[in-house]
Amino acid sequence: MDLMILPIAVNLVSEHLLLLLSILIFAAVLVTKVGSRYGVPSLLLFLLLGMVAGKDVLGVEFNDIELAENIGHFAMTIILFTAGLETPIHEARPVLRQGTLLSTAGVLLTILFSGLFIWLVADTALPVSVTLAGCLLLAAVMGSTDSASVFSVLRSKKLHLRENLGAMLELESGSNDPMAYILTIVLTRVIAELHEVMGVGSLVMTGLGLVFLQVFVGVAVGFGVGFAGRWILGRLQFSSTPLYSILILSLGFFANGIAGLLMGNGLLALYVTAILIGNRTELPHRKEILLFFDGMTWLMQLVMFLMLGLLASPSKMLPMIVPALVIGLFMIFVARPASVFLCLLPFRDLSVRAKVFTSWVGIKGAGPILFALYPVVAGLNGADDMFNIVFLITLISLLLQGMTLSPVARLLRLSYEEDPRVETFGMEIPEEMGMLRDHTVTEEDLKNGPTLRDLGLPHGIRVMMVRRGDSYLVPHGSMPLEAGDRLVIIMGDSDDD
Repeated sequence: MDLMILPIAVNLVSEHLLLLLSILIFAAVLVTKVGSRYGVPSLLLFLLLGMVAGKDVLGVEFNDIELAENIGHFAMTIILFTAGLETPIHEARPVLRQGTLLSTAGVLLTILFSGLFIWLVADTALPVSVTLAGCLLLAAVMGSTDSASVFSVLRSKKLHLRENLGAMLELESGSNDPMAYILTIVLTRVIAELHEVMGVGSLVMTGLGLVFLQVFVGVAVGFGVGFAGRWILGRLQFSSTPLYSILILSLGFFANGIAGLLMGNGLLALYVTAILIGNRTELPHRKEILLFFDGMTWLMQLVMFLMLGLLASPSKMLPMIVPALVIGLFMIFVARPASVFLCLLPFRDLSVRAKVFTSWVGIKGAGPILFALYPVVAGLNGADDMFNIVFLITLISLLLQGMTLSPVARLLRLSYEEDPRVETFGMEIPEEMGMLRDHTVTEEDLKNGPTLRDLGLPHGIRVMMVRRGDSYLVPHGSMPLEAGDRLVIIMGDSDDD
């Protein structure tokens, strides 16, 4: 007997929604193990899992475009805010000009190069006829590198890059959405109103002004809310640690909302806010706060990519494979490298190898797919085909670029091994008290005797905790040590004579 899979419509008020979500999320968490073992980006697997669960395969039907936009935007705020909190400002400052150029002029050049190429090959590569404005719109949707993908791939693969490339790439991907977003909106309106010929020119000029306004207001609001947040955190104390995380998250949402009301870019505003708050010298409970946001980020990435996978229809994508390959490969190997080398031409301190690697980190992800929903909502002709092309190019980018970042970095001799991380077993102390370090006891350490006192530690160094296997022991002078014991040591000033 044939097995028939019945369509399952996603109803947000259904009592079965949580069951469906739990199954999808559980499966998505499990596939991360596969990704880590074989070097496949987890976000690519989330997208594929959503496609498998969709109506063409397992029958889960989800086609609410406007809801998908709202969920996607919310998820992007969490992802960008977490990235800002974890961005050391002392690393971002030296590459501020490079990152800013890449996120503005670099995006514009990528869109121009790609749009003109699509227009030249449209008659042979695309199944539908499109205007130059339509070609530029398709390029604008894919113009930015996706922040969620870049942050996820760089950090999950623990890539440590020379020439401060990590900070520059994260800064670029975190701040390049305004240019692509505004051009997408403007070009969508231009195409929708082409019959009003007299209004098109003024609409384009207004759009370019909006780009400047979005960036200026976004940065200004980010600085304002960020410094206000630092001041508030320095004067409030809570008995419950999670309240600090909730307060900080509310500041990010506030920056996003205020920037939107003032015609600025909310994502840019909350990103700047997060950088300023995350780099506050005495941020209370920093480790717990970052753990909270890391968990939120994983959940948002997982939900967003699963949702976008559910929106996709593999059967409708088959005719778009060739156009997606042609356009995607051009963007990866021509448009992105050309824009990167032109933007970074004044910075002679960056090596050619660094510029080549920067060109390779033009990873697409949820951002372009979300932007591709705007023409669909606007009801433009061919918008569904555009969405399918963008989805396929995203898969190609995650597969080709996302899976090869580590090998390419090693090939270009730009990656290095980080110093071993200090194991403090979750313990934290104020910086003015000293530094925490760890040490593994060796046979050489025990040659003068087996006890802690026999180690003869110098003044200013104290052992705070001893880990032996899975046990945690409180140290004292006569405590016998064994080779392999892990010591947590505090190094600071001593009042010993």
